[in-house]
Amino acid sequence: SNDELVTSSPKESSFTVKDDFGNEVSFEKAPERIISLAPSNTEILFALGLGDKVVGVTTYDDYPEEVLKIEKIGDFTGINLEKVIELDPDLVISYGPGDGDENARLREAGIEVIGFEPESIDEIIETINKIGQLTGKKSEAKALTESMIKKRDEIVNKVKDAEKVKVFYEIWHDPLMAAGPGSFMDHLITLAGGDNIAKDAKDEYPQFDLEQLIERNPEVYLTSADMPEKTPEAMMARPGFENISAMKSGRVYVLDPNIVSRPGPRIVEALEIVAKVIHPEIFK
Repeated sequence: SNDELVTSSPKESSFTVKDDFGNEVSFEKAPERIISLAPSNTEILFALGLGDKVVGVTTYDDYPEEVLKIEKIGDFTGINLEKVIELDPDLVISYGPGDGDENARLREAGIEVIGFEPESIDEIIETINKIGQLTGKKSEAKALTESMIKKRDEIVNKVKDAEKVKVFYEIWHDPLMAAGPGSFMDHLITLAGGDNIAKDAKDEYPQFDLEQLIERNPEVYLTSADMPEKTPEAMMARPGFENISAMKSGRVYVLDPNIVSRPGPRIVEALEIVAKVIHPEIFK
Protein backbone atom coordinates (compact mmCIF):
# COMPACT_ATOMS: atom_id res chain seq x y z
CA SER A 1 0.00 0.00 0.00
CA ASN A 2 0.98 3.63 -0.33
CA ASP A 3 1.37 4.04 3.43
CA GLU A 4 4.15 1.49 3.44
CA LEU A 5 6.09 3.39 0.79
CA VAL A 6 5.84 6.61 2.77
CA THR A 7 7.15 5.17 6.04
CA SER A 8 10.10 3.48 4.38
CA SER A 9 11.29 6.69 2.71
CA PRO A 10 14.59 7.60 4.40
CA LYS A 11 13.63 11.27 4.60
CA GLU A 12 10.74 10.28 6.87
CA SER A 13 13.13 8.56 9.24
CA SER A 14 13.70 10.26 12.58
CA PHE A 15 17.32 9.08 12.43
CA THR A 16 18.42 11.74 9.95
CA VAL A 17 21.00 14.47 10.34
CA LYS A 18 23.21 16.71 8.25
CA ASP A 19 26.82 16.84 9.42
CA ASP A 20 29.16 19.87 9.40
CA PHE A 21 30.23 19.20 5.81
CA GLY A 22 26.83 19.00 4.11
CA ASN A 23 26.47 15.19 4.19
CA GLU A 24 23.01 14.00 5.10
CA VAL A 25 22.79 10.60 6.74
CA SER A 26 19.62 8.63 7.34
CA PHE A 27 18.87 5.39 9.13
CA GLU A 28 15.68 3.35 9.21
CA LYS A 29 16.49 2.38 12.78
CA ALA A 30 19.19 3.47 15.18
CA PRO A 31 22.69 2.25 14.18
CA GLU A 32 23.86 -0.78 16.17
CA ARG A 33 27.58 -0.75 15.38
CA ILE A 34 29.47 2.54 15.53
CA ILE A 35 33.13 3.37 14.96
CA SER A 36 34.52 6.63 16.32
CA LEU A 37 37.61 8.18 14.77
CA ALA A 38 38.21 10.77 17.52
CA PRO A 39 38.33 10.76 21.34
CA SER A 40 35.83 13.64 21.55
CA ASN A 41 33.21 11.71 19.56
CA THR A 42 33.85 8.60 21.65
CA GLU A 43 33.22 10.60 24.82
CA ILE A 44 29.97 11.91 23.35
CA LEU A 45 28.81 8.38 22.46
CA PHE A 46 29.56 7.09 25.96
CA ALA A 47 27.91 10.10 27.60
CA LEU A 48 24.76 9.30 25.60
CA GLY A 49 24.75 5.70 26.85
CA LEU A 50 25.96 4.22 23.56
CA GLY A 51 29.20 2.68 24.84
CA ASP A 52 28.00 -0.85 24.11
CA LYS A 53 27.48 0.07 20.44
CA VAL A 54 31.01 1.40 19.90
CA VAL A 55 32.99 -1.33 18.12
CA GLY A 56 36.13 0.60 17.14
CA VAL A 57 38.15 3.60 18.34
CA THR A 58 41.65 5.08 17.86
CA THR A 59 44.68 4.52 20.07
CA TYR A 60 44.16 8.06 21.47
CA ASP A 61 40.84 7.19 23.02
CA ASP A 62 41.19 6.75 26.78
CA TYR A 63 38.00 8.06 28.39
CA PRO A 64 35.94 6.63 29.92
CA GLU A 65 38.11 3.69 31.00
CA GLU A 66 35.98 1.03 29.25
CA VAL A 67 37.18 2.53 25.96
CA LEU A 68 40.59 0.92 26.48
CA LYS A 69 39.06 -2.52 25.84
CA ILE A 70 37.57 -1.56 22.46
CA GLU A 71 39.25 -2.62 19.21
CA LYS A 72 41.75 -0.04 17.88
CA ILE A 73 41.27 0.86 14.23
CA GLY A 74 43.88 3.60 13.88
CA ASP A 75 46.44 5.95 15.38
CA PHE A 76 48.14 9.24 14.49
CA THR A 77 49.35 7.78 11.18
CA GLY A 78 45.79 7.18 10.02
CA ILE A 79 43.03 4.59 10.08
CA ASN A 80 43.21 0.96 9.05
CA LEU A 81 40.46 0.90 6.45
CA GLU A 82 40.43 -2.89 6.05
CA LYS A 83 39.92 -3.31 9.79
CA VAL A 84 37.12 -0.74 9.81
CA ILE A 85 35.30 -2.53 6.98
CA GLU A 86 35.87 -5.90 8.65
CA LEU A 87 34.20 -4.68 11.86
CA ASP A 88 31.09 -4.06 9.74
CA PRO A 89 29.88 -0.81 11.35
CA ASP A 90 26.63 0.93 10.37
CA LEU A 91 28.17 4.31 11.11
CA VAL A 92 31.63 5.90 11.23
CA ILE A 93 31.93 9.28 12.97
CA SER A 94 35.00 11.40 12.24
CA TYR A 95 36.29 14.68 13.60
CA GLY A 96 36.59 16.99 10.61
CA PRO A 97 35.69 16.03 7.05
CA GLY A 98 37.84 12.90 7.01
CA ASP A 99 39.78 11.71 3.97
CA GLY A 100 37.75 11.89 0.75
CA ASP A 101 39.05 8.61 -0.72
CA GLU A 102 38.60 6.74 2.57
CA ASN A 103 35.06 8.09 2.94
CA ALA A 104 34.25 6.97 -0.61
CA ARG A 105 35.55 3.46 0.10
CA LEU A 106 33.55 3.20 3.31
CA ARG A 107 30.38 4.36 1.55
CA GLU A 108 31.00 1.81 -1.23
CA ALA A 109 31.11 -0.83 1.51
CA GLY A 110 27.66 0.33 2.64
CA ILE A 111 28.89 2.21 5.71
CA GLU A 112 27.50 5.66 6.55
CA VAL A 113 30.17 8.27 7.31
CA ILE A 114 29.59 11.54 9.13
CA GLY A 115 31.90 14.28 10.38
CA PHE A 116 31.68 17.07 12.94
CA GLU A 117 34.12 19.86 13.73
CA PRO A 118 32.76 21.92 16.61
CA GLU A 119 34.82 25.04 17.42
CA SER A 120 32.90 26.38 20.45
CA ILE A 121 30.73 25.20 23.33
CA ASP A 122 27.59 26.03 21.32
CA GLU A 123 28.83 23.95 18.42
CA ILE A 124 29.71 21.04 20.73
CA ILE A 125 26.15 21.19 22.06
CA GLU A 126 24.81 21.12 18.51
CA THR A 127 27.07 18.14 17.68
CA ILE A 128 25.89 16.21 20.76
CA ASN A 129 22.25 16.84 19.81
CA LYS A 130 22.86 15.71 16.22
CA ILE A 131 24.62 12.52 17.33
CA GLY A 132 21.72 11.94 19.75
CA GLN A 133 19.20 12.43 16.94
CA LEU A 134 21.04 10.01 14.62
CA THR A 135 21.43 7.27 17.25
CA GLY A 136 17.99 7.36 18.86
CA LYS A 137 19.27 9.10 22.00
CA LYS A 138 17.52 12.43 21.51
CA SER A 139 16.26 12.81 25.08
CA GLU A 140 19.62 11.77 26.56
CA ALA A 141 21.31 14.38 24.37
CA LYS A 142 18.83 17.01 25.49
CA ALA A 143 19.43 16.22 29.17
CA LEU A 144 23.22 16.20 28.73
CA THR A 145 23.36 19.46 26.76
CA GLU A 146 20.95 21.22 29.13
CA SER A 147 23.18 20.35 32.09
CA MET A 148 26.23 21.58 30.14
CA ILE A 149 24.51 24.88 29.31
CA LYS A 150 23.47 25.33 32.94
CA LYS A 151 27.01 24.76 34.20
CA ARG A 152 28.50 27.04 31.54
CA ASP A 153 26.07 29.84 32.39
CA GLU A 154 26.76 29.51 36.12
CA ILE A 155 30.50 29.89 35.53
CA VAL A 156 30.10 32.78 33.08
CA ASN A 157 27.77 34.61 35.50
CA LYS A 158 30.21 34.17 38.37
CA VAL A 159 33.10 35.81 36.49
CA LYS A 160 31.30 38.32 34.32
CA ASP A 161 31.78 41.34 36.62
CA ALA A 162 35.28 40.42 37.75
CA GLU A 163 38.23 42.42 36.49
CA LYS A 164 39.72 40.83 33.38
CA VAL A 165 42.98 38.98 33.97
CA LYS A 166 45.67 38.85 31.26
CA VAL A 167 46.19 35.26 30.15
CA PHE A 168 48.56 33.51 27.75
CA TYR A 169 48.01 29.95 26.54
CA GLU A 170 51.06 28.17 25.18
CA ILE A 171 50.29 25.67 22.42
CA TRP A 172 53.96 24.89 21.80
CA HIS A 173 57.23 26.12 23.31
CA ASP A 174 59.82 25.92 20.52
CA PRO A 175 58.98 28.01 18.61
CA LEU A 176 56.60 29.66 21.07
CA MET A 177 53.04 29.36 19.78
CA ALA A 178 49.92 30.87 21.30
CA ALA A 179 46.22 30.07 21.28
CA GLY A 180 45.05 32.94 19.08
CA PRO A 181 41.65 34.30 18.07
CA GLY A 182 39.07 31.71 17.06
CA SER A 183 40.89 28.88 18.81
CA PHE A 184 39.11 26.74 21.35
CA MET A 185 41.24 27.97 24.21
CA ASP A 186 40.69 31.61 23.26
CA HIS A 187 36.96 30.91 23.54
CA LEU A 188 37.35 29.31 27.00
CA ILE A 189 39.66 32.07 28.32
CA THR A 190 37.20 34.76 27.23
CA LEU A 191 34.18 32.98 28.77
CA ALA A 192 36.20 32.44 31.96
CA GLY A 193 36.79 36.18 32.46
CA GLY A 194 40.28 36.28 31.01
CA ASP A 195 41.83 38.61 28.48
CA ASN A 196 43.79 36.49 25.99
CA ILE A 197 46.92 38.52 25.21
CA ALA A 198 47.14 36.81 21.80
CA LYS A 199 43.57 37.64 20.79
CA ASP A 200 44.65 40.11 18.10
CA ALA A 201 47.05 37.70 16.35
CA LYS A 202 46.68 36.92 12.64
CA ASP A 203 45.53 33.34 13.04
CA GLU A 204 44.32 30.69 15.48
CA TYR A 205 47.76 29.35 16.44
CA PRO A 206 50.27 32.15 15.85
CA GLN A 207 53.96 32.17 16.66
CA PHE A 208 54.62 34.56 19.50
CA ASP A 209 58.01 36.03 20.30
CA LEU A 210 59.51 36.43 23.75
CA GLU A 211 59.72 40.25 23.50
CA GLN A 212 55.99 40.43 22.78
CA LEU A 213 55.26 38.03 25.64
CA ILE A 214 57.30 40.10 28.12
CA GLU A 215 55.78 43.35 26.88
CA ARG A 216 52.19 42.06 27.20
CA ASN A 217 53.10 40.52 30.55
CA PRO A 218 50.42 37.86 31.24
CA GLU A 219 49.27 37.43 34.84
CA VAL A 220 48.32 33.80 34.25
CA TYR A 221 50.27 31.42 32.01
CA LEU A 222 48.53 28.26 30.82
CA THR A 223 49.56 25.28 28.78
CA SER A 224 48.70 21.60 28.62
CA ALA A 225 50.81 18.58 29.49
CA ASP A 226 51.99 17.48 26.06
CA MET A 227 55.24 16.06 27.50
CA PRO A 228 56.19 14.86 30.99
CA GLU A 229 59.07 17.33 31.28
CA LYS A 230 56.72 20.29 30.88
CA THR A 231 56.37 21.48 34.49
CA PRO A 232 55.76 24.95 35.93
CA GLU A 233 59.31 24.86 37.36
CA ALA A 234 60.85 24.07 33.98
CA MET A 235 58.85 26.88 32.36
CA MET A 236 59.84 29.41 35.03
CA ALA A 237 63.50 28.54 34.39
CA ARG A 238 63.36 29.46 30.68
CA PRO A 239 65.65 32.37 29.76
CA GLY A 240 63.77 35.68 29.81
CA PHE A 241 60.68 34.19 31.44
CA GLU A 242 61.66 35.51 34.88
CA ASN A 243 60.46 38.92 33.63
CA ILE A 244 56.86 37.77 33.22
CA SER A 245 54.31 38.52 35.94
CA ALA A 246 52.79 35.00 35.87
CA MET A 247 56.22 33.45 36.43
CA LYS A 248 57.07 35.82 39.30
CA SER A 249 53.83 35.05 41.12
CA GLY A 250 53.85 31.33 40.27
CA ARG A 251 50.55 31.48 38.37
CA VAL A 252 51.70 28.90 35.83
CA TYR A 253 49.39 25.95 35.20
CA VAL A 254 49.89 22.78 33.19
CA LEU A 255 46.40 21.48 32.40
CA ASP A 256 45.16 18.01 31.48
CA PRO A 257 45.11 18.02 27.65
CA ASN A 258 42.39 15.37 27.52
CA ILE A 259 40.01 17.67 29.33
CA VAL A 260 40.98 21.07 27.97
CA SER A 261 41.41 20.23 24.32
CA ARG A 262 38.66 17.75 23.53
CA PRO A 263 35.49 19.19 22.03
CA GLY A 264 33.16 16.86 23.90
CA PRO A 265 30.96 16.69 27.01
CA ARG A 266 33.81 17.56 29.40
CA ILE A 267 34.35 20.98 27.80
CA VAL A 268 32.40 22.66 30.62
CA GLU A 269 34.79 21.01 33.08
CA ALA A 270 37.58 22.59 31.04
CA LEU A 271 35.86 25.96 31.32
CA GLU A 272 35.60 25.53 35.09
CA ILE A 273 39.30 24.59 35.40
CA VAL A 274 40.30 27.67 33.39
CA ALA A 275 37.94 29.95 35.34
CA LYS A 276 39.32 28.71 38.68
CA VAL A 277 42.94 29.48 37.77
CA ILE A 278 42.04 32.88 36.31
CA HIS A 279 39.75 33.88 39.19
CA PRO A 280 40.64 31.75 42.23
CA GLU A 281 39.16 34.40 44.53
CA ILE A 282 35.67 33.80 43.08
CA PHE A 283 35.78 30.00 43.38
CA LYS A 284 37.09 29.76 46.96
